[in-house]
Amino acid sequence: MKVLEFHGEKSEDHLGLIFKGAMNPQAALTSELEPFLEALEEYAGRWMPDVVTGKRQRKYARNAIWKALEERRDGNSTSIGLYRTKWPALDSRLWLWLPPRAPELDIIIKVKPLSFFAEAQLCQGFVEMVRAWASRYPVTHARAHSADDAQLAGSPRFGRDQQTSIRDGFDKIYEVFWLNVFGPKLVEMVGRERMLSTPAHRLEELPNGSVLLVTWPTAADFASDEARLAQARAFVHLRPDLDFDTVLRTLRERSAMLAPVEPRFHPDVAPLLSRVVDRVASHERQRRIAEFNAYRPPEPQEWRPAVSALPPDVDAPERAREHYSTLAERLVALLHTKVPSIFEETPESLSDVDYQFWYEDFPRVFERQDIDAHVVPAIGAYLGEVLVRNLGGQWIPRQKLEEAQVLVGNRVWFPFARAHHYMRSCQALLDYSLTQFYRAAERHRG
Repeated sequence: MKVLEFHGEKSEDHLGLIFKGAMNPQAALTSELEPFLEALEEYAGRWMPDVVTGKRQRKYARNAIWKALEERRDGNSTSIGLYRTKWPALDSRLWLWLPPRAPELDIIIKVKPLSFFAEAQLCQGFVEMVRAWASRYPVTHARAHSADDAQLAGSPRFGRDQQTSIRDGFDKIYEVFWLNVFGPKLVEMVGRERMLSTPAHRLEELPNGSVLLVTWPTAADFASDEARLAQARAFVHLRPDLDFDTVLRTLRERSAMLAPVEPRFHPDVAPLLSRVVDRVASHERQRRIAEFNAYRPPEPQEWRPAVSALPPDVDAPERAREHYSTLAERLVALLHTKVPSIFEETPESLSDVDYQFWYEDFPRVFERQDIDAHVVPAIGAYLGEVLVRNLGGQWIPRQKLEEAQVLVGNRVWFPFARAHHYMRSCQALLDYSLTQFYRAAERHRG
């Protein structure tokens, strides 16, 4: 069974549920989990898990869950994963904390794409499932919301340091999400009468004293202005110390940060930047696209007019060219597993190399002396070989690598000098990309 890849190369917004509920310490584990599984199977519908993972994968079934929980048990805890083999993608993890600890059921559910929850009926089923769980397993606070918007809201720390956040949890109303369950302590803190008069799409007091609150009919529509108005009204009602206009402005700003931005990247670096933004966290991607739309890489300075070319100063030019080829092969040896296209020595392979170095934070992660001694010469030689192979360039060898040139049209280009600038920092990988250098040489070869 091959489960769908949830955390692929390009992250995507999803509906995220965080639920931590108390369990009966005297009850048998199987009987205590029956209500949880019954609600999941009744209401999950089209996002129902079909794979259970303990120490190995099994097709979803009750027996598979019991086996997985048993084989993953470690002292006073156990956990399993729940996944799907068909769209929509699911990444879910169930943890159970067992005696002598206070028994607790922790579940995280992630379903993508978030647009899957544009249907009111699907969202209603999700709410009913959480309602059933919250009625059976008392919570302090549970929520389901856009994962991207929750990130922008500061969840789960909300400005606190990690230790404070872990210690205190959701100890006051830091935010109102699309779906919320407020436990009795939070209800009493706000005041039950005030809590039960909150303006909301759905508001229900549960048998154990918790309150279920849903701000809007559909989760996918959270960023619309109408949904933001509803969210702001509920939040300010529960937190009368907050200013409505300020809260609404903050919510609208978050919506604007998540609104799709059409990429309009500089053509010389568009192949690289398109891949870079795909790796940016989805809640930051649109802002990054807007930044890259305005970004203009510096024009390459590592060239001279052909009439000013430095003459060859080596005794055996052909041997020097063979040395450059050998240096280029070192880059192939370094990257061939992660960048298969590097064998081809094409403009596209340069973009792949640019991306790989950026993805690995190469200038920051690796030792500077090793980069300068080994990687920079290999990059410069490979870049020069691409100019020779694809643009009809000719090496003009020099004793100093940084002075070696490739003649293309009416200019000579200094690939080793470019490689030196390129490897100064992670930002330099963009400012001095190999892709842009090649495109500039290509434009001027006539």
